[in-house]
Amino acid sequence: MQRYDLSALAEAVGDALHERGLMLVTAESCTGGGVAQRITAIAGSSEWFERGFVTYTNLSKEEMLGVTHKTLIQHGAVSEETVREMVTGALARSHGHVAVAVSGIAGPGGGSLDKPVGMVWFAWGGVAYPMVSRCVHFSGNRAEVRTQAVEVALLGILELLTGRAR
Repeated sequence: MQRYDLSALAEAVGDALHERGLMLVTAESCTGGGVAQRITAIAGSSEWFERGFVTYTNLSKEEMLGVTHKTLIQHGAVSEETVREMVTGALARSHGHVAVAVSGIAGPGGGSLDKPVGMVWFAWGGVAYPMVSRCVHFSGNRAEVRTQAVEVALLGILELLTGRAR
């Protein structure tokens, strides 16, 4: 269930990035660019948002972010290993200082016993920040899962930058 006003949350992310002189890059799959959309809805976000990658297919994850074929075959697109490689690739293929990656199963289909609908993996990291990853299981329909994933992605950026969970 969404807990925060996403516009206010995106503004807080922007303020934290701007204060530190950092540029954000996003690497998104199941959110389809939703994190980047929330960020770029803010006037002046070009001062702290460098670019976004929407890599919905495995091939796009490989080509655009350098996720290895081996990782995708062994662990799947929805895995800790994949989102960590997405962060690494997004930073390497941009001028960003901080990155967030999101990959999950928004539904209504596509889930399995091991990876049910609503399961989303996140990773955050940066040039001067250690990489952190987390799996969250959301409930709700496709739109609700995606919205909740955007919220967690934004909260994670704030947590990475400030060292405090909200």
